[in-house]
Amino acid sequence: MKQTSALHEHLEYLENGVTVVVSPAHTFGTDALLLADFAAPKQSTRACDLGTGCGILPLYWKSRGLCSRIDGVELQAKAVSQFARGILQSGVSDSVFAHHADLRDLKGVLDFGTYDLVTMNPPYTAANAGLQSREPAARLARHETACTLADAAAAAAHLLKSGGRFCLCLRPERLCDAMDVLRRARLEPKRLRLVSKNAQSAPWLCLLEGRRDGKAGLRILPHLFLYGDGQAPGRYSPGQTT
Repeated sequence: MKQTSALHEHLEYLENGVTVVVSPAHTFGTDALLLADFAAPKQSTRACDLGTGCGILPLYWKSRGLCSRIDGVELQAKAVSQFARGILQSGVSDSVFAHHADLRDLKGVLDFGTYDLVTMNPPYTAANAGLQSREPAARLARHETACTLADAAAAAAHLLKSGGRFCLCLRPERLCDAMDVLRRARLEPKRLRLVSKNAQSAPWLCLLEGRRDGKAGLRILPHLFLYGDGQAPGRYSPGQTT
């Protein structure tokens, strides 16, 4: 960890010289890393991460040598600044691009129908549910104030080529809503994985994939336990996300 010149920012080092600029307002958690792994892009994948924040998914993929091109879309200027500086710091400006834009208005910003993969770690709470965060950055990240699941699905459907994949993570209580939204956007749910802290706890996260113009048929992957089988804290249980 290394402090940057900006107040309260620091660098998180990944692999192969790739770093992420994080701050208290724009950071990342386990859910983002699980989503990055679940999406499983290849070296040739053209990807877009919606609501990318500090750019953890694009930069994580590049640290693993994945994706030929990655576009990250973010509404909040501070987060875009962190992402852009992470790109420069990591030396990946030839294949990773930061866009300060609203995912509801991407026409002319990105090329529609050209992406193999779109991802998003969307706001977990509906606009009319629960107490909203006081901090503006946290409120946008956690509540559907500037973006709904339907908005995200519509954006992904525009960006993806036929057969392309939209991967997202969400709380289990939103799973039925998400599947309905994806189908309405012609993103057929194809893969689902539930994530729990251990074998004794209920799922706290769902990883879901929809395929553009896909045929019906949902594959349920093995349950993922973050701290399972007597392992020490911080270790995942065995099992692949694909």
